[in-house]
Amino acid sequence: MSETWWRGAAIYQVYLRSFADGNGDGIGDLAGLRSRLPYLSDLGVDAVWLNPWYPSPMADGGYDVADYRDIEPAFGTLAEAEKFIQEAHAVGIRTIIDIVPNHGSDQQEWFVQALAAGPGSPERARFWFTEGRGEGLPPNDWKSIFGGPAWTQVPDGQWYLHLFAPEQPDFNWTNPEVIEEFHDVLRFWFDRGVDGIRIDSAAVLIKDFTSEEESYTDHDGVHDIYRGWRRVADEYEGERILIGEVWLPDQERFALYLRPDEMHTAFNFDFMSRPWDARELRESIDMTLTSHLPIGAPPTWVLSNHDVPRPVTKYGRENTAFSHADRRDGVPSDLVLGERRARAAALLAMALPGSLYVYQGEELGLPEVDDIPGELRQDPIWTRSKNTVPGRDGCRVPLPWSGQEAPFGNGTGTPWLPQPASWATLTAEAQDADPASMLCLYRAGLRVRRGKLGDGALRWLDAGENVIAFTRESGLACVVNFGAEPVALPENQGVVLASGPLEGELLPTDTAVWLRTA
Repeated sequence: MSETWWRGAAIYQVYLRSFADGNGDGIGDLAGLRSRLPYLSDLGVDAVWLNPWYPSPMADGGYDVADYRDIEPAFGTLAEAEKFIQEAHAVGIRTIIDIVPNHGSDQQEWFVQALAAGPGSPERARFWFTEGRGEGLPPNDWKSIFGGPAWTQVPDGQWYLHLFAPEQPDFNWTNPEVIEEFHDVLRFWFDRGVDGIRIDSAAVLIKDFTSEEESYTDHDGVHDIYRGWRRVADEYEGERILIGEVWLPDQERFALYLRPDEMHTAFNFDFMSRPWDARELRESIDMTLTSHLPIGAPPTWVLSNHDVPRPVTKYGRENTAFSHADRRDGVPSDLVLGERRARAAALLAMALPGSLYVYQGEELGLPEVDDIPGELRQDPIWTRSKNTVPGRDGCRVPLPWSGQEAPFGNGTGTPWLPQPASWATLTAEAQDADPASMLCLYRAGLRVRRGKLGDGALRWLDAGENVIAFTRESGLACVVNFGAEPVALPENQGVVLASGPLEGELLPTDTAVWLRTA
């Protein structure tokens, strides 16, 4: 497997709990994942990124890690994880795992020791324990990202910091023990063949308590941390890569994480966050390419992940003026519109230079599930907002593989989140038999991308304000029509792939096409 594979890779995100259930308990697991390796190979991905697979009380869907060197029993065993890594390598698929450095679980051994040891102990120095302001007040007024206060008081009167849920105490990254612990965790997984690390909440590890404002994002000290991680990764042959989850609006600050001695690449959330609009998306593409070029890092293109609404729903809700093309028996107009746009967005993202991330179910065109009963919701955002913010469960519903009713081939038990009955037409089995399906579009696009696209330059074409059009060094052009009326296709030598039916030499609205130009 070649060096610098990651520069133009297609990486598939697996939320293991919802991917495929291999033992019938309603929860996705390693047995289910291993059984679906042929599916991933046929899809044409270069790597899989797995959300946290460690032992966890699941207070935050696995992002509250109790043991960084083992596998959650509901998912399987460490031996099964090692087998998956080997079996994936055998079919040319690399493995990237999540590491959560900002916080652990309140049931992790270190935190249990800290509670028992008491104030002033070395055990507590691994976290942010401190005294309050008196009269039952926390040290400051910082708020949790999940809602509510960012401090919780323990029985002896001290408070500990948690930027997320109370079950997720923040580590103190000024403590050398924390630094060495995570270096050891990296080596533990690299020794087992893991090819890359996705770093959760990468920009929030360093806190500034001297400020009256909440001050924990993008402090300069984080760069020393990741330089240390890069040195560990560089100890290994075959390029073990670091990928950052970095939410920053300032592209110059964002680029600092991608210097040659830090991360290899980081997620481009700006592109994912833009509306379905030619000007907005071209601006994002230009900004991304411009910020990455000076440092030689490949950009990343992301349409969705486990934290945001699915593209079919997002794009369908941005415009309520539906046309005749948005009507389909049994399917709401917004989802018809959203699907058409999501198909076009997929070809746009695949055609851009750099690496591509596909969140599980995106290739099936799954919509967001909005009507999960409150008592079944598990995202802490739902409870901490006092049941006013739905949270992220709607994009984490277990995948539909086959059959006409739940659990749609995803094991034999009741899925941990309910699947809509309407998903019967969206199963992988149903789409496999339909050459016009979203799944077949993704397979075709990823196949062409692997052979013709990936890393390399882009040249814009002038096709009007409501059109995005560009060529790649391979001789392929991508044209996307965002306007209300069909537009003429540029001169070409044939259509390679289209997101929907063309109208002769015209490209319909909300449609993308790849053309051969050389």
